Amino acid sequence: MDYLTVPLKKSFIRKEFDCGKQSLNDYIKTQVSQDIKKQLAVCFVLLNSDQKTVDGYYTLSNGSIPYEDVPENFKKKYPQSYDYIPVTLLGRLALDKQIKGQGFGSRILIDALKRSLTVAEQELGSVAVIVDPLDEEAENYYHHFGFVKIPNSGKMFLDMKTIKKLKL
Repeated sequence: MDYLTVPLKKSFIRKEFDCGKQSLNDYIKTQVSQDIKKQLAVCFVLLNSDQKTVDGYYTLSNGSIPYEDVPENFKKKYPQSYDYIPVTLLGRLALDKQIKGQGFGSRILIDALKRSLTVAEQELGSVAVIVDPLDEEAENYYHHFGFVKIPNSGKMFLDMKTIKKLKL
C-alpha cells in the first residue's frame, strides 16, 4: 500500500518547521524523538521535494476509551462486557504554513486514517481513531471529515467502519 508519508528519521530537517501553532512546532523540533524512543508514539512525516525537509507530520499511538464514553450511536456495535474500547490515537497532525491551502492537510489526514485502518485490520485491534483537538479550528477541521465529539471529554471519534467506507 502506498502512503504519502514516511517514518521520521533523525536525518530529516525539522528546525524550520512552522505550522503557526507553537506547541506543534516545539513538538516536532524537540520532543518527538524522545516519544519515539520511549515508544509513546510513532511519527510519520510529509517531506518537501528535497526529500529531507519536514513539511508536515502526524503521530499515532495505541489508546483506549471507557465504554461509557463511546458516542451513543456507536455503543450498540460493541459488547457491553468491555470496560474499555481499543482505539488509535491520532495525537498530533500539523502542516507547515508554506504548503497550507494546497490540499496537503486532507491528504495527510487520509494517510493517517489509511495507516490506522491497515493496522486495525491486520495487526492490532482498534475500533476507531480518536483525536483531541488543540483548538476550535482543529475541532472544525476534524468535524468536516466526519469525526464526532465524545461527550464530556473534548475528544473526537471516527469509527473504523466509517473509515473503511471512505475512498482512501
